[in-house]
Amino acid sequence: MEETVPPATMDAAGFEPVFVRQFTVFLENRVGRLQLLVSALEAAGKIVAMSIAETADAALIRVICAQADAARQALKGDGFSFTESDLLAIELPPRTKHPMVAICAALLSAEISISYAYTFLLPPRRPALALCSDDPVLASQILIRKGFVILGESDLSEQTDGEESSSN
Repeated sequence: MEETVPPATMDAAGFEPVFVRQFTVFLENRVGRLQLLVSALEAAGKIVAMSIAETADAALIRVICAQADAARQALKGDGFSFTESDLLAIELPPRTKHPMVAICAALLSAEISISYAYTFLLPPRRPALALCSDDPVLASQILIRKGFVILGESDLSEQTDGEESSSN
């Protein structure tokens, strides 16, 4: 019996999508808690993106950091309750008239649901979209075929390394 090895391309089973790590932090709605969270994460590295969903009693803070491992240690060390998940981060091309419409249309054509999304900026003022979908592998494949650039954690770090060293 022959062993079949799938090619390591985005069209084959060997394709592994690139993700960014998102932390979802549960915070009580108390004065100063967000500031404590942001201080802890910024001390561990750069916060790249943040989204806040608030209720009367609590808030869910979704945050992407350039150095995910350091951010995880900061959250644990300061006793924050959090979960981790992988998201797609898509660079929004500056010359495309409606890139978010194109992303939604591409995913709709494959019947891929978007659970939530939020925008953020990478230096120097490059727009990007953090996106959680029900099938991130297929979503990556489709978006790459449509010409979108999928960002990984190394892209986030590379963007901040020069910025940090120039401020020292």
